[in-house]
Amino acid sequence: MGSSTNGAGAFGASLNIYNIEQGKQASASMSNAYGSFNTWKHTLQAGTGLLQGGFQFNVRLSKINSSGYIQRSNSDLKSLQFLAGWTSKNEMTNIKFNLLSGKEKTGQAWNGIGTIFFDGQGPNGQTYSQQLDIAGRRTNTLGKMADGNYYDDQTDNYQQDYYQLFLNHKFNPYWSANLSFFLTRGKGYYNEYRRGDPFSDYGLQNPVIGDSVITSTNLTRQLWLDNHYYGTVFSANYNRNNTDLNIGGAYTQYDAKHYGFVRWAEVGVPVNYRWYHLPASKNDFNIYAKLQQQLLTNFYGFVDLQLRSVDYVIDGFRKHQQLKSGGNYTFFNPKAGVSYLIKHANTAQSKIYGSVAVANKEPNRDDFEANTTEAPQHEQLTDFELGYQFNARKFEAGANGYYMRYKNQLIATGKINDVGAYARVNVDNSYRAGVELTAAYRPAYWLQASANATFSRNKIKNLVQYSDDYDNEGQISESFHNTDISFSPNTVAGAVITFEPFTHPESKQHFYVDLLEKYVGRQYLDNSQSKLRSINPYALTDARVRYQFSSNVFKDISLILMVNNVFNKKYENSGYTFSYLYGVQ
Repeated sequence: MGSSTNGAGAFGASLNIYNIEQGKQASASMSNAYGSFNTWKHTLQAGTGLLQGGFQFNVRLSKINSSGYIQRSNSDLKSLQFLAGWTSKNEMTNIKFNLLSGKEKTGQAWNGIGTIFFDGQGPNGQTYSQQLDIAGRRTNTLGKMADGNYYDDQTDNYQQDYYQLFLNHKFNPYWSANLSFFLTRGKGYYNEYRRGDPFSDYGLQNPVIGDSVITSTNLTRQLWLDNHYYGTVFSANYNRNNTDLNIGGAYTQYDAKHYGFVRWAEVGVPVNYRWYHLPASKNDFNIYAKLQQQLLTNFYGFVDLQLRSVDYVIDGFRKHQQLKSGGNYTFFNPKAGVSYLIKHANTAQSKIYGSVAVANKEPNRDDFEANTTEAPQHEQLTDFELGYQFNARKFEAGANGYYMRYKNQLIATGKINDVGAYARVNVDNSYRAGVELTAAYRPAYWLQASANATFSRNKIKNLVQYSDDYDNEGQISESFHNTDISFSPNTVAGAVITFEPFTHPESKQHFYVDLLEKYVGRQYLDNSQSKLRSINPYALTDARVRYQFSSNVFKDISLILMVNNVFNKKYENSGYTFSYLYGVQ
């Protein structure tokens, strides 16, 4: 579980992202790449270095285009980053302004390719991989119009702009403070063709043409999201001798508008008709204190205490506009741990550590829509970890064991609520337990290898799974015990081998050959642990060749050739399952 210094919402893990690092020397770089499916990537980056008066400026421009593997999944992405910084002469104060802007237009291709199994068919019948090959793995069914052609603007369109101001000041050798303000502006829409949509879905009466009552029409529509996310993040830091203290927090506000337009219809809908306009907001405030302290020689401890308050206000949903929802949550998230360092010969050392942490998470927006009769409860995770790390000049390895116990985890069970939506429901008792292994070895300057693997059990102790009963217009239920959590493979592993066949240690030229291996175990698409409703395990091998050198004009030049999926493995990494009873099958 992530530290409070990484953000309030760390539930299970956290991810830190570093943008442009401002160096003291002027620099410029350019990267261009071409690959399969007419994929182009371009990046141009430049920086002034540290100027007189302590100012410096950096800019980065990027563009990605691809025809896509799936039919009509073209992508067009553009991004800009501008970073302006000032550092005082004594380097005690630093101010940075960061602007990031990204715009994308991508073809909609998320329907997937359907495969069907019948009860009793068994895994020895026609596999879903065979069905996918027959249907065509590049098939895209979205946007098919009444005349059999495909709508040429079935796209996702979105732009997001980030404005960030960072103030950092060092009061003395021991105390420093950080204060930041941010605004994230996002706006975009799905543009899509819809075939045979009922007028009632758009709050309209069925039109009468002649003697006929028309109940549905073909149309194009746009579903918009228009949002502002803003706030402040602050911290005070003390570091002296064997004490490291962080006190801080954040206040954020998210304001969103959801609305939709019918841009064209064959009949019965006004042009540019807006059929919903629904606001929503989320307020999030947290404060924390984290202390890291040396307790004895080579023995360290930490404690991290966080208080977080969340307030949801949701003024209706597109399909259920009269449904008002939301909730208030107050969470206390404590974490604590210890570590012990062991010194070995030849500068090698190892570390033994353990920790326990509690984190709470509010339900998602969709959970409020799906749980209409009873508000969903928040999820709670208690994480226990015990690990060992060893580091030497040529070899390093680590093992981390964990047990993550969930209370009220929100799980998709297939159950339909009173307004016809599939709801995630709270499951009282579930867990994830496993061991994470890492190792790296460099026997010679021209050869190195690294590997990692996770072996785990991810279980729900008691669960009722639901399927639609089309014969009797209801649902049927089935109970499961100690069943696997969906999309949770029990084994995930990877390995990289890098060698330099022609390189001398003192040479300014380097020729690398990298072999990369990845393995993902079976993933169940629901919580029934049925092999028929799962993604098969897969292993992938990638190969990469890199040549690095320099010239009088350019400090570094790199040429890279990469072949992904060397053995042309046909595999799937995501899916969705829909189980039902029809005609006693």
